[in-house]
Amino acid sequence: MTKIAILVGTTLGSSEYIADEMVAQLAPLGHEVTTFLQPTISELTPYTHWIIVCSTHGAGDLPDNIQPFCKEVALYYPDLSQVKFALCAIGDSSYDTFCQGPEKLIFAIENCGAKAFVDKIQIDVQQDPTPEDPALAWLNQWQAKL
Repeated sequence: MTKIAILVGTTLGSSEYIADEMVAQLAPLGHEVTTFLQPTISELTPYTHWIIVCSTHGAGDLPDNIQPFCKEVALYYPDLSQVKFALCAIGDSSYDTFCQGPEKLIFAIENCGAKAFVDKIQIDVQQDPTPEDPALAWLNQWQAKL
């Protein structure tokens, strides 16, 4: 089936937990799924499908663990024209920077040619205190496209 990289941007662990649940949903379907907490471009070369599960930290920033990857992409401008991605953004709507952290990463990878293959989801922890539920429902809607 499909080789899928799940890129995780997390501060408190919610995004990592969602990624683990996604792996549990996709692996039995025959997909080869690997989770990356500190990805590098060289590690991701074999993967044409990326699922980005990322929260927003501080005032609309990326979590610390995914910032080096975003900087690497912006600095080296790799050819990502073969990459198809899906974004699962997690945020808190009580902040005016709701789900803006992951948008910085999306901007960087789209500038390198990556294309979204499904609509993103923005999960509001104010409305969904168990964010893995809407994330898995979203995944279930389009996983057949993989």
